[in-house]
Amino acid sequence: MKATHTFQSEGITAGYDNQTILHDVNLSIPSNKISIIIGANGCGKSTLLKTMARLIKPTSGQVTLDGKPITKIPPKQLARTLGLLPQSPIVPEGITVSDLVGRGRYPHQTFLKGWTKQDYEAVAEAMEIMNITEFADRNIDELSGGQRQRVWIAMALAQQTDILFLDEPTTYLDITYQVEILDLLTDLNRIHGTTIVMVLHDINLSARYADHIFALHKGKLVSEGKPSKVITSTLIEDIFGLRCTVIPDPISGSPSVIPIGRHHNKLKMYS
Repeated sequence: MKATHTFQSEGITAGYDNQTILHDVNLSIPSNKISIIIGANGCGKSTLLKTMARLIKPTSGQVTLDGKPITKIPPKQLARTLGLLPQSPIVPEGITVSDLVGRGRYPHQTFLKGWTKQDYEAVAEAMEIMNITEFADRNIDELSGGQRQRVWIAMALAQQTDILFLDEPTTYLDITYQVEILDLLTDLNRIHGTTIVMVLHDINLSARYADHIFALHKGKLVSEGKPSKVITSTLIEDIFGLRCTVIPDPISGSPSVIPIGRHHNKLKMYS
């Protein structure tokens, strides 16, 4: 079981190129749970994830891990606790699956020490969890989008971190692969206790898989909590500008958003 950590953002304001995107965001990541960040395009979801992963320096406020500012934690030490899968990572040319997954072991290695038994075991375990062992010697370029995404997640798993951040891990995948990836990540959380934080676009999949949801609107945290608390027709209209009704998912019981389009409203009016 992974260790329990306190991971918080304390009044962080951040952005790019003198443009402020996040405004005074305070939140605490639930340990050993799956948290999902939702919100409209441009609301600051990826910026929040990158700021908490120390890829972006906030203009004010701070991010702390176990009460210590992450800016004070040496990079390799932080990478042994926190793994990050960015959005649309670039695949090194000509690299095999096992070689790419093996790069996840970098935080645990030193210049003078070669690969250890633990390194090999970590890579093998990560590939087994993601069901890609059979692809170990294949070139990444030969794989489908879903298979390639599993390889990237396996690389993050090979770091054997307690906390894993994923920025839109299901983007560009069809629904079959989306569900497969989210099921595998849920297995990782339930079996190993890994704290997982994701940015997702699909509200219904977010509600189905999240233990905790953070809802952002124009760079501010406007709601958080269990999906049953956060996903309401009022909130969806407020942050997405979408009229909808929310009903229980017939499979999971989680809230499910049903959009109300103009044409379907007309059909209802004239029926």
